[in-house]
Amino acid sequence: MTGRRRLRICVRGVVQGVGFRPFVYTCAAALGLTGSVRNDSAGAVIEVEGDRGDLDEFLARLTHRAPPLAVIEAIDTQDIPVIGGTGFTIADTSRSDGGRTLASPDVAMCAECAAEQRDPGNRRYRHAFINCTNCGPRFTIIAELPYDRATTTMAGFPMCADCEREYHDPTDRRFHAQPVCCPNCGPTLRYRADDGTVTDGDAALEEARNLLRGGGILAVKGIGGYHLACDAADERAVAELRRRKRRGDKPFAVMVRDLETAHRIVDVDEASERLLAGPQRPIVLMPRRAGAGAADAVAPHNPDLGVILAYTPLHVLLFGLPGDAPAPQVLVMTSGNLGGEPICFADDDALDRLSHLADGWLTHDRAILVPCDDSVVRVVNEVELPIRRSRGYAPLPVALPVPLPPTLAVGGDLKNTLALADQKYAWLSQHIGDMDDLATLSAFDAAERHLEELTGVAPEIVVADAHPGYRSTAWAQRNADGRPVRSVQHHHAHIAAVMAEHGLDGSQRVLGFAFDGTGYGPDGAVWGGEVLLADYKGFERLAHLKYVPLPGGDASVLRPYRMALAHLWAAGLQWHDDLPPVQFCPDEERRVLRRQFDTGFGCVPTSSMGRLFDAVSALAGVRQSVAYEAQAAIELEGMARNCDCGTTGYAFGIDDTTTPVIIDPAPVLAAVLADVRAGVPAAMIGARFHRAVANMVVDLAGLHDTDGAPIALSGGVFQNALLLRTVCAGLQARGLQVITHRHVPPNDGGIALGQLLVGTAG
Repeated sequence: MTGRRRLRICVRGVVQGVGFRPFVYTCAAALGLTGSVRNDSAGAVIEVEGDRGDLDEFLARLTHRAPPLAVIEAIDTQDIPVIGGTGFTIADTSRSDGGRTLASPDVAMCAECAAEQRDPGNRRYRHAFINCTNCGPRFTIIAELPYDRATTTMAGFPMCADCEREYHDPTDRRFHAQPVCCPNCGPTLRYRADDGTVTDGDAALEEARNLLRGGGILAVKGIGGYHLACDAADERAVAELRRRKRRGDKPFAVMVRDLETAHRIVDVDEASERLLAGPQRPIVLMPRRAGAGAADAVAPHNPDLGVILAYTPLHVLLFGLPGDAPAPQVLVMTSGNLGGEPICFADDDALDRLSHLADGWLTHDRAILVPCDDSVVRVVNEVELPIRRSRGYAPLPVALPVPLPPTLAVGGDLKNTLALADQKYAWLSQHIGDMDDLATLSAFDAAERHLEELTGVAPEIVVADAHPGYRSTAWAQRNADGRPVRSVQHHHAHIAAVMAEHGLDGSQRVLGFAFDGTGYGPDGAVWGGEVLLADYKGFERLAHLKYVPLPGGDASVLRPYRMALAHLWAAGLQWHDDLPPVQFCPDEERRVLRRQFDTGFGCVPTSSMGRLFDAVSALAGVRQSVAYEAQAAIELEGMARNCDCGTTGYAFGIDDTTTPVIIDPAPVLAAVLADVRAGVPAAMIGARFHRAVANMVVDLAGLHDTDGAPIALSGGVFQNALLLRTVCAGLQARGLQVITHRHVPPNDGGIALGQLLVGTAG
């Protein structure tokens, strides 16, 4: 035994469901090492024995050549007694008392599986459930860890002899791939027509394609839930889907079979192409090309189109393989639900809830355990900006800059996600949705239980938004069970989320700009145009947008013309009869609004930047009422992004004699009003307004001596690509360090991360 050594190696990170054990097996076998590898609830445990030089090489391969989907966070080694033996095995899994592993997200079909699916000579030719250790469902089918077939929804599909042989063959790509199956032993594909007729297998796909070609609406069971699909080039079909879903003008995403088709319908830059074709396969927002395969009704009044590449084997088959009757080249692919409801993922529920939305169902009998919507991203300054973090990303953790006690953060009421933290990890849930529906509250319950099961975190602290009326906050109080419930101011959480993403430990404060639509302020006002000097322990409000009355609360969110009138009133500007919002507002409503503004009755003061964008959009004649959140701002930005406003611009008033500093929009509004009455195009007004907001941020950053503090940008307004690019360019030109979101969204889908840090700060 001279020169031999035996090691116990504990590997922590994303090492289950990603081909890690087969990788370890083949590395050890190639080097002639003996021992075993197994999963446990803390990650992967390897016992390996051999010559010292071979063990060094093994550790090097472990560190530098892990499978592409693995994320290794730590490798701990310990010398143990040499015991001899021959061969290397994959041992049974076990649970450990300490530590935890990280579950893998769902992964798009890999190139090898795609090639096999197209190969008539392969036994998985046309297989709708093809997968291997490098791809396939993970998070949405795992009940608990460690990740083995018995703890997934594949447990009810015993492997046939051929799949069993592949599963146990260390030279095979499906060695210990838990969802492995083939046409002889896997799930069954099924099409159900609206008259109840059922068709299986290839015939089911043919029926589904026939329905799409004929202008019908198809419910398709994906990895994380049901989608509703139709021919994106068929104006009538798109309009009918929009009517059935009660979608208003909110854009639909579209799915295409390949990058070539994507390039035909949108302008795809290099960074966007990497995201489109990557293993996460999010919806990527890109500038649309006119008349290139998608009806105007897919994304009305919007210059962008959300595009996703087919990411499951079933999606690929739906578009058709060579020899199939062609399907539409571009499909609307939207969540299977009504507006405001959670996505359908259980088969019986889908048949019931989608019965008035779909003309047919393409489904199968592999259960979805965890609903998970598609993720949405865009590229700004060649860097990924998340808009919705869900499938493909959840439940991957975010590394924390400081260790935290076991904590649950319940997020906000819009675009809700929750988060669990323990020590140096935070696990964010998939997108849950807006908490104004009983079904969403039920989905929140299920997501919280499942995330606790996967992570093993038993939270000792619960953190919620400070808004006393939030349903998420009420949930935290109902479910506290004796645990402390800590409140965090909404915009403080936004800034803390950016800090956490960038690994800031809180020892240095940042100058944070938190611009969004709404957030509860400690003074009872609706905040949303905030400049905060913040760390995790607290914040100082250095500046804010001047308060204006918000008449009727949330009712004004849907009526930008009201915000235009409110801002004109607050600025002392006349409601001229020729202004678009004045013309749009009925006479009686104008009289009521003026009484409200004069008396303050039914009005809450707001400093919301989102509502200012609404007001300018209404004044410019872009949008007087909206059907979805931020519609007015989105359309204003879309018109402005390619308009050069030159050196002519608007400027905010900044009153630095007060504490906090007051940002006065009155000069901007007066200039907008003059331009509107002079017939200046809305695109130019929008461009000048964006420039004014960006200049105001840069000026305020220079006004405050913050001893080199980073400038943090957060809040839903910073989803605006034109504004974000302009602000970043201006700050960087001043030599200032700017930090923005890269891992969680700037909107309320990211605040749970910030809540964790603030709610546990000493």
